Amino acid sequence: MKTAPLSPRARSAALKRLATQQLDVLVIGAGVVGAGAALDAATRGLSVGLVEARDFASGTSSRSSKLIHGGLRYLEMLDFRLVAEALKERGLLMQRLAPHLVRPVPFLYPLTGLAWERWYAGSGVAMYDAMSKASGYGDGIPVHRHLTRRGARKAFPSLRKDALVGAIRYYDAQVDDARHTMFLARTAATYGAVVASRTRVVGLIKESERVVGAEVVDLETGHRFEIRASQVINATGVWTDETQAMARERGQFKVRASKGIHLVVPRDRIRGETGLILRTEKSVLFVIPWKRHWIIGTTDTDWELSKDHPAASSSDIDYLLEHVNGVLEVPLTRDDVEGVYAGLRPLLAGESAATSKLSREHAVAHSVPGLVVVAGGKYTTYRVMAADAVDEAVHGLETVLGRKVGECVTEHIPLVGADGYQALWNQRRALATQSGLAINRVEHLLERYGSLVLEVLDLIAAEPDLREPLPGAEDYLMAEAVYAVTHEGARHLDDILTRRLRVSFETFDRGVAAAPYVADLVRGHLGWDSDQHTRELQHYLKRVEAERESQRQPDDHTADAARKGAPDVVPVSRAVGEPAEEPAEQNESMEIP
Repeated sequence: MKTAPLSPRARSAALKRLATQQLDVLVIGAGVVGAGAALDAATRGLSVGLVEARDFASGTSSRSSKLIHGGLRYLEMLDFRLVAEALKERGLLMQRLAPHLVRPVPFLYPLTGLAWERWYAGSGVAMYDAMSKASGYGDGIPVHRHLTRRGARKAFPSLRKDALVGAIRYYDAQVDDARHTMFLARTAATYGAVVASRTRVVGLIKESERVVGAEVVDLETGHRFEIRASQVINATGVWTDETQAMARERGQFKVRASKGIHLVVPRDRIRGETGLILRTEKSVLFVIPWKRHWIIGTTDTDWELSKDHPAASSSDIDYLLEHVNGVLEVPLTRDDVEGVYAGLRPLLAGESAATSKLSREHAVAHSVPGLVVVAGGKYTTYRVMAADAVDEAVHGLETVLGRKVGECVTEHIPLVGADGYQALWNQRRALATQSGLAINRVEHLLERYGSLVLEVLDLIAAEPDLREPLPGAEDYLMAEAVYAVTHEGARHLDDILTRRLRVSFETFDRGVAAAPYVADLVRGHLGWDSDQHTRELQHYLKRVEAERESQRQPDDHTADAARKGAPDVVPVSRAVGEPAEEPAEQNESMEIP
């Protein structure tokens, strides 16, 4: 089966099909659950549309801790079913569904000296390992080990001697969440789903109290049209309530947003070979190895402000630094922070005032005929959530179709790039020789694209200059910026630097130096004229400055106000009656390099 590209031409074709084809299922929201639902429905033989108001994974699904895990702390809450479910999904992703994107990562759980702690924590981690094995997908994850203080500090030399008396080492897994979600959308397209980003739902269409489709606007042109579908799945995460309100009916549950922020620091600022998991008074704190960086997070606070761009405040940053510095020999400072990102967890609203105690379970409802709502859950269990949502939609479809719809098969459907990945990994030296790239570059590409690396190498073969590192973001190749547009659905500069290449939080300048080079590389592929080229650069620089300013503010309200200083980029081209915004004035401190 030929892998479908998410190219500009493919998007144009998708918009035409969405406007003219009666669908079985329309999925609103291309986060991990929505993209997973589109893949699930398509592989059951249904006609499927997937629309997203912004970029794939532009909300919660690109701003997680990048972990695929069972959730040790849910064992303490006695939520054994959730942990068992998540551990099975972790194993499936590593072994079958996405071995090119998901890989094991070790963690240390420091012990602080209480006599009962080693037994208590050790029992929990032993149960974690046992549940992983019992899932049938525990192979490839080493079992835990107890370490002395000396052994723990050998694995993590930056730990203060007085911060622990010993430790337990255990394993979980990690993923580039934005890439994984995009791969889900691309796999769904490969199996026939009609996929379009930058396509905002502005209303639900009802006939005789039944939802029969959605009114949408193509944000690239301003063109409005209708999409007709027998069933609509609302998979909009923290926007669930707003989307539900379009049906003019009260939903069966509410979703609360909990903000979590993460700091990114260079790998050389902390000496360690494993990650760390630490207890705080509110939740848990992770220190996670991330290529040449560390990710430190997260917070867990109620958020009732802008959901489009949640902002990290100065107090959020101080909170994380204070807690991680409590165990480090050499404290981190603000100057060590390369990047900061904030995301919102969609939690099913409960009676607890503390968001960390709200349910991480998910719920599916069919409160309005024709409209299925799915919300809550964890990133790791996206496939289960998607299957439950499609199962609910199928109940309303089989009468319309006059036939029985197949069961979920996504447990057996590898994502694009998975098939052949291990073989190509074994052939990486030959690939390096053939392409003229260093072996570490080929390994980097294989871990981001899997077997689709051959498409990236084809770009380089056709245009050898693209094998050069990207100026200002040398961890990536110029070819990767082009591929993001020609194959991975990126429409704007922000899409590339923030979600395809992750430069926006992996460099101290947040991608400012790389931005003009990327804009020049992709302008022809996206058909940008000089006005749009300038507009893209100005928007990105203004966004970076707004985020920096928000991170200097003392609290959520002032941080949110500062972040709103950079609205989303708007294309120059608009339909008649939908004028584009004027380009934002350029700040003197943000000159285009």
